[in-house]
Formats: sequence, structure tokens, C-alpha cells
Amino acid sequence: MKCSTVVPRQTTCRWAPSRPLASPHQRNAQRLQPVRVTNVNQDNFATEVLKSDKPVLVDFWANWCGPCKLVAPLMDWAEKEYKDIKVVKVEHDANPNLISQYKVYGLPTLILFKDGVEITGSKREGAVTKAMLQAYLKQHGVVGVAP
Repeated sequence: MKCSTVVPRQTTCRWAPSRPLASPHQRNAQRLQPVRVTNVNQDNFATEVLKSDKPVLVDFWANWCGPCKLVAPLMDWAEKEYKDIKVVKVEHDANPNLISQYKVYGLPTLILFKDGVEITGSKREGAVTKAMLQAYLKQHGVVGVAP
């Protein structure tokens, strides 16, 4: 930044970048490296969730569900920040057997699984904020947030 004094106590500053500026979109893309949560279905649910060697957070969602779209970025965030869990998504309409088996009545629904079974009391329906997701995970024994 180059500043010059025009009159005492008044300074005008001109900012001259040494290199071209990245657009806001480019800056966000650099800062927010996307992490894609694995989509699972009825065919690979047992392998990806029930046989996982670490706890799994399952997000039941649908394309037509507005609150599900609000929760989706949080699932990407959780996958990136919580190294001791796996995060997966199950699309509601394409997986009716899973929806019925786990009694998913509202969307979005979050369920935690550990050692092949649903953690008792972990089913949570409705949109959540980041703070609510952190509290939910902590309540169910997931506390390992990466620095």
C-alpha cells in the first residue's frame, strides 16, 4: 500500500497489488477444498456402514428436501474435520428398504452407527446448524475434531 500525506492529519492511500487479484469465487475455492461425502445405497450399505472399522454418520436426504440442502455442506465439513468418523449419505427415494428398516420418517435424518449397529438414541430428524451438529456428535462420543 502506498500512502501520501496531502495535508496534515489527512492521508490518502492507494492500494496497488503486486499480483492480479483472485476473484471471490477463486479465493473460496482455494480455501474450501471440497470434500465429497460418499453416497451409499441398499447394495453397498452393509459394506460401507455396517462393516466400517470406525463410527459412521449417515445422512438420509432427498433432492426435493430444502432442509437437506442446508445440511449437505455440514456433512462435507464433518467428513473433513472429524477424522475418527466416516460420513455417508443415503438418498431417500432410491433406497426404500433402508428407509423402512431404519424408520426414517422425516428428512434430513442423521443416524450414527458403530460396530455394525445403530447407536441407541442417535437418530436425529430435521436440519441442524454447525453448533448443533458438533453437540450431537459430542453427545454420542465423537469428539475428535482436527485442528
